[in-house]
Amino acid sequence: MHIPDGLLPAPVLIGGYALTGLGTWYSLKQINRRPDPSAETPKAALLTAAFFVASSIHIPIPPASVHLVLNGLLGVVLGYYAFPAILIGLFLQAVMFGHGGLTTLGVNTAMMGGAALLAYYLFQFHHSCQGFLGGNRALALFAFLAGALGVGLAALIFAFLILTTLPADVNAGAERVAIYGLMLAHLPLMVIEGIFTAMLALFLQRVKPELLKLG
Repeated sequence: MHIPDGLLPAPVLIGGYALTGLGTWYSLKQINRRPDPSAETPKAALLTAAFFVASSIHIPIPPASVHLVLNGLLGVVLGYYAFPAILIGLFLQAVMFGHGGLTTLGVNTAMMGGAALLAYYLFQFHHSCQGFLGGNRALALFAFLAGALGVGLAALIFAFLILTTLPADVNAGAERVAIYGLMLAHLPLMVIEGIFTAMLALFLQRVKPELLKLG
């Protein structure tokens, strides 16, 4: 899922940093509108650590091996804090493990952080659906969809960027087959992350519901 250094042309890398700067500015602006912007910092730090560790948990799904992303889960639980949390997590992954890269940090953050924000917006629809679905059913359904959307949308963006920027000296046919195989491998991961996000949302709703009140 992480795009490493050396694959994307300079204009795409610059655009990635521009989008990440915009996303970070927008998220911090929304956070600073809260009565106490620092109140959610401990929760954000904890989930940043979970996002950081998730990349080391590999799941063998033929024809590839994928790893947990959890960006949809961060969107559900952190809201606007998810974007800067993912930026910090990706930076640490690149510096400490060489997972991803510094030149592609902007692209990777925009890809995963943008999907996390969309997952957050999708999750908020559970409030308006409680009347005909029931509170817990609506919560579980939209948490599942948000968790699946986070990883699914990031995988789509990843594939689009790689396929549209292939160098001329690369075997395009073989590369496309590999990317399509990787996309298929992420379909079960979408289900796994959706179920995990739904289970966590239901658990938090039962034991500490204020953690999900982000709107």
